[in-house]
Amino acid sequence: MLSASVAEKENRRIHRISLSLPIRVEIQVDKSIAWNEITRLSDISPFGAGFILKRPVKRGRLLQMTMPLPRQLRNYDFLEPQYKVWGLVRRCVPIAQRAEGESYALGIAFIGKRPPEGYLENPAKLYEITRREEEGLWSITEAAALPDESHLPKIEQRQTRFSIPLSLLVEVIDANGNTVAAENTVTENLSLSGASIFSTLNLEIGSFLRLTSEQYKTTIIAVIRNKRTGTDCIPRLHVEFVDRFFPLEGIV
Repeated sequence: MLSASVAEKENRRIHRISLSLPIRVEIQVDKSIAWNEITRLSDISPFGAGFILKRPVKRGRLLQMTMPLPRQLRNYDFLEPQYKVWGLVRRCVPIAQRAEGESYALGIAFIGKRPPEGYLENPAKLYEITRREEEGLWSITEAAALPDESHLPKIEQRQTRFSIPLSLLVEVIDANGNTVAAENTVTENLSLSGASIFSTLNLEIGSFLRLTSEQYKTTIIAVIRNKRTGTDCIPRLHVEFVDRFFPLEGIV
């Protein structure tokens, strides 16, 4: 058991402090697609951080952060001008829209200087925390395909999907954002971060789509993560939304 003085020191290290430092956040959607954003920290500790982004990042995804962090808040690279650390997204919730558009509040757990083995081969993998190491960084493992998230608020659950037949215009887009094919269809089910869509388009996993709902005045970029044919012999595309959450408010 920790002594009172050691426990107090540890609690001070875990406690997040408000520190508005600039931070560069890099997210790899898959092997070929990535994006980054410059923002500012909301709070920070040696083991995690909070900040706001203009795009959502799915809970369980990894990202890399670069920031001029004070030495006393680092776990390594104490003399480097910039601290580079990988982190696991623990929460990502939409917040009130700002004048410049949508925004999302993220909570990140730091996992170390490098991503886990196998990540670079499949950056779309999701992970979950197993424990925190003695030096302060979190250990992670690949997330189960259907993890139990019933203890989480619905806004933070990855897997909660609703059986909603929503009409969509599906456009297949190339690397320049140009439409190369399109069809009108409906969803089989829908969540904040993804959907299953009935589709007759012959597409490869990893293809990017532009999904437009006229009813809800929403356009979202998505990537195909899987495809299957149901017992009804109708093919489906399983897609992940990559630039925003679907506005489920008022639908469910």
